Order: sequence, then C-alpha cells, then structure tokens
Amino acid sequence: MKTRIFQSRIEFEEPRAEVFDFFSKPENLNLITPPWLHFGILTPLPIEMHNGARIDYRLKLYGLPVRWETEIRGWDPPFRFTDIQLRGPYRKWIHTHIFEDSEFGTLMTDHVEYAVPGWILEPVVHRLFVKRRIEKIFEYRREKLSEVFTIRAGFPNAGER
Repeated sequence: MKTRIFQSRIEFEEPRAEVFDFFSKPENLNLITPPWLHFGILTPLPIEMHNGARIDYRLKLYGLPVRWETEIRGWDPPFRFTDIQLRGPYRKWIHTHIFEDSEFGTLMTDHVEYAVPGWILEPVVHRLFVKRRIEKIFEYRREKLSEVFTIRAGFPNAGER
C-alpha cells in the first residue's frame, strides 16, 4: 500500500485559541466542505471532542453515496488533534491538524497521510481522481476560511509531497 502525503498551511491573524476552537467543532465542517461533496454529519450534534470521539459522515463521490467514520486521536487543545478514518473511501486517511503561534497570529498545518484503493492501478486512480480532488477540497477550505478569519495573504500552501 503506497502512502501519500498532502500538506496545507494557512496563517491566520487570529490567536491560536480562536482558530483551534473553530476547528474543534465538527459542525463547522459544513461551512468549509465543498457543496459538490453533498457532505453531512450523521452523528448527533453537538459532538464533544476528545480522544476516542467518533464521528459519522455521509458524502457523495462522483455521485455515489459514501459513509465515512473517523475517530479523534491525539486530542491536545489548543495545539493539535488527529482524525483517523475507520471506514470510508480511502485505504488509509490520517489527518493531523497542527496549530502554532506565529509572528502574525496562528499557523495551521493540515498534514494528511492517505492511501487510495486500486492495487496495481493505484497510481492511475490517484493521478486521475484523487490527487486533484484533495487539492480542490483544500483550496475550497482556504477560500471559505478567508470569509471567517483574516488569512495572511501570499502565505504559500504546501501541497503534496
């Protein structure tokens, strides 16, 4: 199984505690998830975030309904947390959210380790379907977050490694 890494970084002018608070509320995913994913949280709200918290979602990928279940691990407010896919479209999905004080406010890093299905066709599946979709999702997030927070202009997005 080939594990890939995607990383996105955003610098906010707001303090770390305020940025972390926004990301610690799963219902805010509705605000920053592209509408073409038809995303919805199935777990009753509000969700108390802590190590071991499980969250169920529904979405559509290429018109097909998908259930996604994640578990929160490494819950360390206001510094970091990780959501790990227990069930969903990826063979592996480990998304770590890191929040650091910066000269201008808060530096947030999304670090995603993921693997896609496809066996010997995995490189093709990744190139044609997955890679660009992940990039678009995080581009959309950045755009929507700029409506909620003040994002430092010109700060580079890290992209895939």
